[in-house]
Amino acid sequence: MIRLIDVKKVYDNGTEALKGISFTIEDGDFAFLVGPSGSGKSTIIKLLTGEIVPTSGRVMVNGFSMGRISDRQIPYMRRTIGVIFQDFRLIMNKTVWENLSLAMRAVGASPREIKNRIPYVLELVGLKGKEQSFPDQLSGGEQQRVAIARALVNNPSTIVADEPTGNLDPNRSLEIMTLLERINALGTTVVVVTHERGLVNHFDKRVITINDGLVAGDGMGQYEVAKK
Repeated sequence: MIRLIDVKKVYDNGTEALKGISFTIEDGDFAFLVGPSGSGKSTIIKLLTGEIVPTSGRVMVNGFSMGRISDRQIPYMRRTIGVIFQDFRLIMNKTVWENLSLAMRAVGASPREIKNRIPYVLELVGLKGKEQSFPDQLSGGEQQRVAIARALVNNPSTIVADEPTGNLDPNRSLEIMTLLERINALGTTVVVVTHERGLVNHFDKRVITINDGLVAGDGMGQYEVAKK
């Protein structure tokens, strides 16, 4: 579960990124986090992944309090959350299998666990047979599927996708979103951060709208333009 309670974030340069954000995403939910550039979406992602801590308020991620988490706890917290980035962040001189095995080895997975898990995840994301391909031998959509597989490979309870379709054409974007919807149906909590209104409106999911550091809307249905 993800819970933000009256969260404020002021950066060292004085920028007030969040002005009192509160919302809860229950286990197994699918939610879009939307809003214009500069609204505070990226700050929320950084809070959820432990990159930064709130100035005030509470951020809870899968039982961990992000404002009070110890260095020792961070690796355990990060095993519960998989992050998908817009720019894929794959290691280009390593194969698909090697990219995924590195992610598993980073959390202490055994060779047997790696051997069993990677084929399952690659089949789930539609990349069976691509194990020995290098990223530059794949299309943009396939590279994003590798990034999704990497986020899934350690079996996290939550996936956070930060603009996962920003570098893809509309057809590939729809495919990626449909894949994330399928992953959610298997029980994984999915949070998708995006500014693509048409894509959000194609899916009947919860939409949390952020504008000027505040929650401007929260409900099922359409992504409307937030008004101050």
